Amino acid sequence: MRCTPSFLCTWLMLGCLFAPGLASAAVVVVAHGNVRKLDATQVQRIYTGRLVELGGQALLPVNQAPGSLMRQRFLNDYLQQDEDRYTAYWTVRRYVGKGVPPRELASVADVIAYIVSTPGAIGYLDDSEVPAGMNVVATRPAAASGPR
Repeated sequence: MRCTPSFLCTWLMLGCLFAPGLASAAVVVVAHGNVRKLDATQVQRIYTGRLVELGGQALLPVNQAPGSLMRQRFLNDYLQQDEDRYTAYWTVRRYVGKGVPPRELASVADVIAYIVSTPGAIGYLDDSEVPAGMNVVATRPAAASGPR
């Protein structure tokens, strides 16, 4: 099979048709079993260090690795920020003594293991990665537009 420009254009157009469906999966927030359901504002406040305790339980949010697609989607969908704005926010917050950013974990497996074993832990996953029985505390479909 010869790879001609028209052949490549056809595949690119097909990719554009099907790619939006792949990117529209929900970003879900999962937590240890002792954390109750959360709304989007609470999730935003947790990940910006403004809500550190809920119902007497210390909250321990975790982020996925910087630059990961899931982290970018989470920041966009829940915090309406991109990686640079989020990092800058936490740089200032740490400098003025208002806390430290959420811990960063390298893989989805690390996030799941941490949440299952740590009371008050909160993280985020693609809805296709959520294991059966995991405590889903917030769900929000991917945002239609890019980071603000």
